[in-house]
Amino acid sequence: MPQPRSPRPRVYLAGPDIFFRDCERRYEALKARCERLDLEGIAPSDGGLGADFSGSDDERARRICEGNVALIRQADGVIANLMNFRGLEPDSGTVFEVGFAVALGKPVVVYGVPAGSYASRVCAAVPCTQDAAGVTRERDSGVMVEGLGQRLNLMLACSTSIEPTAEAALARLAKMLRADRRSPMAPLSDGEAG
Repeated sequence: MPQPRSPRPRVYLAGPDIFFRDCERRYEALKARCERLDLEGIAPSDGGLGADFSGSDDERARRICEGNVALIRQADGVIANLMNFRGLEPDSGTVFEVGFAVALGKPVVVYGVPAGSYASRVCAAVPCTQDAAGVTRERDSGVMVEGLGQRLNLMLACSTSIEPTAEAALARLAKMLRADRRSPMAPLSDGEAG
């Protein structure tokens, strides 16, 4: 008798995509990419709120937050769109979701990150200078610009894997999740090595 097939790994699809007019199309495309990799894509939740919800904005916000936290807890991994959003930084809600998933020990692969270092992007947008110690600072405010050559703030860059596209992020996460499901002694196949 054949063994029952194990459920597909669940991937939470984090990012500011929910704010775009074509969000449904974006999530359907991401879910289709997940399917091709034998993953189940999970879009952010509205907290189970129907069109007839009559609670306050605070109640709506809490339900949405709790719904998405629950989805991240249930997920096996996360991909996150960390594109610049309303400035030089990723969407703060997405950054929370990334940190929450990392704290839970879930693998997180990010995409949408602009090329080059974070410091070079800041210096291109805001007049900056180097102080006597060689630290880059915003010229007018004197606030330090994080260096170290990372593409994102070091807390994001050091706790996630960065890929150029959603497709590449999903492929990398699929490989990571397959490796997690094997026993520690299982050798990599030729196609999975490296």
